[in-house]
Amino acid sequence: MNSDNSLKPGPLPYGRGSDRRRRRKRAEAFCVLLVSCVALHAQELATVVAKPVSRTVEIPAEIQPYLSVGLHAKIAGYVERVLVDRGSGVKQGELLVELTAPEMAARIAELESRVESAESDHVQAEAQLAAAQATLESLKKASETPGAIAGNELVQAQKQVEAAQALVRSRQQAVGSAQAAVKAQRDLEQYLKISAPFDGVVTERLVHPGALVGPDANMVLLVVQQISRLRVVVPVPEGDVGGTARGTVVSFRVPAYPEHKFTGTVARIAHSLDAKTRTMAVELDASNRENTLAPGMFASVEWPIRGARPALYVPRTAVVTTTERTFVIRNQGGKAEWVDVKKGPVEGDLMAVSGALAAGDKVVKRATDELHEGSALK
Repeated sequence: MNSDNSLKPGPLPYGRGSDRRRRRKRAEAFCVLLVSCVALHAQELATVVAKPVSRTVEIPAEIQPYLSVGLHAKIAGYVERVLVDRGSGVKQGELLVELTAPEMAARIAELESRVESAESDHVQAEAQLAAAQATLESLKKASETPGAIAGNELVQAQKQVEAAQALVRSRQQAVGSAQAAVKAQRDLEQYLKISAPFDGVVTERLVHPGALVGPDANMVLLVVQQISRLRVVVPVPEGDVGGTARGTVVSFRVPAYPEHKFTGTVARIAHSLDAKTRTMAVELDASNRENTLAPGMFASVEWPIRGARPALYVPRTAVVTTTERTFVIRNQGGKAEWVDVKKGPVEGDLMAVSGALAAGDKVVKRATDELHEGSALK
């Protein structure tokens, strides 16, 4: 017992206890001041600002030729010569493939002989018409003398002239029809020579000399593409099509040249969404004079996003996210008001939000769900 009592502290001298009490009071006052400062700091207000939405997102796109065509044979024939190969540059109107069809020459010769026969018949009909007209004129002069000829002879002569005129017209139509047949066949003969429809590059060669070709839609001889000018097809997501405008210059990169940035101009907008991907096809026109780019390449497009109206921005620390809601705390007459918002893109220390806010509203800069709704804001 005596040992236990010896462990109890005895009364302290007056001076020493008084110092401890003063230090304790000063510490308590400092803590109160610190808590007050923290509370005031937590309730620092920030102004909701409105700024135009302008940002870029990366969208994968595909590069396509500006023009592309598969060349076919319009008529049946054998390939005689192929004057180009894959990778050949061609000019509009340049001869690419020659075909041969011996039966076509025979057909043209037959039609030309029909023209000659029709022309001969036409000359004969004109001679008959001239003879009939001469007879009619003689009978008319003779009829001036009363009783020289019978009236029926003059009528018959007139009818013979009319019949000869009809025959001449018929022969003339036959000549025109035969000549048209020859022209059609010669025009068809022109299809034995296949030329380039535009300036471009032969990207595929699918035929060789000696091959039998014909007017089959699936039988492609050559593929010619225009690559000096390209289409960059960008599938723009539904939420980002609002600010799309023709004439906008857009940058893009390709994996083959990661250090180089290319540009294209918005030229065509589909104005219709793909039901499967919920994207809208937008085409850029891109110059490719040096043939650096190639059809089929994938591009990463820096697509500009521009909102139809300004967005509201608050400090990132002003947005509170709980398991139940996302909100900011607005100063409403000196009291805290929780306002539900949806988060948007972040720009530095600011975050775009959408909700029942307006530019100029005051919100708690460093908000927390411990600041209950209706609490007084200092």
